[in-house]
Amino acid sequence: MKRYMMIFLVFLVGMLAACGGETTTKEAGTSKTIKIGATAGPYSDMVTKAIKPQLEKKGYKVEVVEFSDYIQPNKALAEASIDANLFQHKIYMETFAKQNNMQLSEVIVVPTAPMGVYSKKFKSWKEVKDGSTIAIPNDPVNAARTLTMLQSEGIIKLNASVDPLKASEKDVTENQKSLKFQPIEAAQLPRSVESVDLAAVPGNFALAAKMNLLDAIQLEKMPDLYRNRVVVNTKDLDKAFAKDLKEAVESKEFDTIIDKEFKGFGKPEWMVNRK
Repeated sequence: MKRYMMIFLVFLVGMLAACGGETTTKEAGTSKTIKIGATAGPYSDMVTKAIKPQLEKKGYKVEVVEFSDYIQPNKALAEASIDANLFQHKIYMETFAKQNNMQLSEVIVVPTAPMGVYSKKFKSWKEVKDGSTIAIPNDPVNAARTLTMLQSEGIIKLNASVDPLKASEKDVTENQKSLKFQPIEAAQLPRSVESVDLAAVPGNFALAAKMNLLDAIQLEKMPDLYRNRVVVNTKDLDKAFAKDLKEAVESKEFDTIIDKEFKGFGKPEWMVNRK
């Protein structure tokens, strides 16, 4: 009888120890862990170089999970296989959440690679010849961004009654250079620089193609709604790890790394305006 009692006690102690070993969650003191998803390239680099070190100082074990598309990072967030992600702007986040019945919230906006107009033929808008062809993204959101950017430079004018976020070629009322617009899939725009007069290339695709942002003849003055942001499930927005993520991005160390490693990235309003 004593022998069986002894075996039972050993088994019980083992079970308790096993249960105790599983308390390695984000809120478990020195064993805090966090998984952050990001698209491969500049934004996974930003997490690795500028965010991860600040979280590690706070005692976190940080795992960076890379994705190759814009669907899986949010699905992984919904499935709780990651805790946060960095790859999307506000319009995409809200649209995706609505279409997929998800509750997503931004933690903080981060520096983002702007769209740029690139050319192998011209070094400035002054050199651009009348009737030149400009390749632009064929999706509505990025096409509208391109047209708004050209308007800000005084190259075109858009119908004043049109929402700039929904502008299309048909809304162009003045075209000083008589530009010919050639819609192309965004991912193909970096290649088009070699074959057309001008090309408007979104920042993420420019960087993926090893283009130098500072080579653009014009960089977008990007509004914050087009800048990428750290995103979490809304239910996690007030948790400690989300607040620590925000503090990591707000740190001076983060700012220093951005200036050194991410040249040409446009900073959000909160970074520009802070003292």
